[in-house]
Amino acid sequence: MVGRLLSIGECMVELMQAEGDLLRKGYAGDTFNTAYYARLFLPKNWSVDYLTAVGTDTVSDEMLAFIEKTGVGTGHIRRVEGRSPGLYMIHLKDGERSFSYWRSVSAAKTLADDADHLRAAIEASDIIVFSGITLAILAPSAVETLLSELRRAKAAGKRVVFDPNIRPRLWNDKATMLDTISAGARASSLVMPSFDDEAAHFGDADIAATIARYRALGVENIVVKDGAYGVTLSFGGKAPEFVPSAKVEKIVDTTSAGDSFNGAFLAHHAIDGDPVAAAGFAAATAASVIQHHGALVPKEKLERGV
Repeated sequence: MVGRLLSIGECMVELMQAEGDLLRKGYAGDTFNTAYYARLFLPKNWSVDYLTAVGTDTVSDEMLAFIEKTGVGTGHIRRVEGRSPGLYMIHLKDGERSFSYWRSVSAAKTLADDADHLRAAIEASDIIVFSGITLAILAPSAVETLLSELRRAKAAGKRVVFDPNIRPRLWNDKATMLDTISAGARASSLVMPSFDDEAAHFGDADIAATIARYRALGVENIVVKDGAYGVTLSFGGKAPEFVPSAKVEKIVDTTSAGDSFNGAFLAHHAIDGDPVAAAGFAAATAASVIQHHGALVPKEKLERGV
């Protein structure tokens, strides 16, 4: 099988702690991380592309070169004069991370401003991935442009994949956040939420409540991630199935745990169509990723732990 995966969102400059007081520069962002891990595990006859916007500055040049080096396609990335990539810094304590962000002039905020460009990229793809962060950084009119195209893609039988990835600090108010996340789910055929986010912001009492709520929004396939406990899958209206997380001896950095799970799951599922097997593979991948620093772990390091 040959196919095309398109991931839509924001890739940022990543600063992480190096030796002493030094910082190491990288590039990452939730949907780009997912594209990176999907590219690692999909066959070469699949293409993986990223849709975003960057500036015309040196940092944007370097980011594009980095993305191309990973094997993720840049043909759908627009360049916007007067803008630049956003930046974030990772703070780590006992393996858990927190972040500081600088993204006020992020070019990615304009990623849906060219509706024709957006439509062409989506129409050329078989699997389309986006997230709650993708929606959060866009102006309301751009959100509707993006969701309209995703609804068209879903109606055409394409696999539209949504990770709600709820980040309250990116939204003006809670009501808008919850309404927009729900609208993103309605445009999707596969939703991959994290239960702690859903419980905290939607008030879900348990995973069954999360599945029921997304089912009521018209989502056919749901993968609920529950951190160290595992994942629960509900596909095609069948009874939910539970897949445990892989054991981890020592957590180094949980950055990109969910994103790597998403990318590995989508790659494995695209190849053999078995969601339970895909979840097991993705859980092992995420377990290996969190034993290394940074969002993007090279494949040779993963192969020693997956």
